Amino acid sequence: MPTAREIEKCLFALAPRDGAMDWDNVGLLVGDPEAEVSRVLVALDATQAVAEEAIEKGCQLIVTHHPIMNCKWLPVQTLREDTPQGRLLRRLTRENVSVICMHTNLDVAAGGVNDELAAALRLEDPGPFLEDGLGRIGHLAEPVPLADFAARTAAALNCNGLRYADAGKPVYRVAVGGGACGEYADVAAAAGCDTFVTADLSYHAFLDAAGKGINLIDAGHFPTEDPVCRVLIAYLQEQFPALSVEKSASHREAIQYYVKGESDYVRTF
Repeated sequence: MPTAREIEKCLFALAPRDGAMDWDNVGLLVGDPEAEVSRVLVALDATQAVAEEAIEKGCQLIVTHHPIMNCKWLPVQTLREDTPQGRLLRRLTRENVSVICMHTNLDVAAGGVNDELAAALRLEDPGPFLEDGLGRIGHLAEPVPLADFAARTAAALNCNGLRYADAGKPVYRVAVGGGACGEYADVAAAAGCDTFVTADLSYHAFLDAAGKGINLIDAGHFPTEDPVCRVLIAYLQEQFPALSVEKSASHREAIQYYVKGESDYVRTF
């Protein structure tokens, strides 16, 4: 059976380490590099639920997109049982479960997060639209109304819901940025895109969309990145046929939506 180190090396062949942003933390972040691995659980995040699922299923390794620690939004300063992150890390180490994370290096990699997102939305001829390889621009087979494309996006990504802003244009030339890429809306507009699909957009991004002449679709962080899990599963199964590799059944979109229906109304007095 392969070791955690060998699996890490193989994943870096898919998404090279030097593609990661300088603040990022990728690779084998938890565990013994020489530990043998026979079962792998793949998820977007290494949450407590994912850890418990891995332990219950007898997995020696979790492979995720988002780093489990030491990145700009989740720095590790303590390892205490009475903190959520400390409890998770202690649980993993007690059970000898390793964690490998492929983050911004997988965003920019060929066949990674953004290529898979472009494929899910049926974009043709996708290519990077930023110098660092982040994001993709492609086009549809034919122009469609924004409302139709939004519905198609929600179905393709299995969204609980999505937010969008209509700049009054049909959808044809589309930029995508899996996860929080709202800062690149201006770049997408300057590249001649009529629509930008990403996540975690601010109020002002929607407010300014019409003036910038670009439709915006916020399809959610989890839905725009989760499709890459199937890439990781297929790749690991191809490279290590003896491995048992499966997607987490416990990790799913955390955001739920209440949508006001036609029967609802606001009463004024």
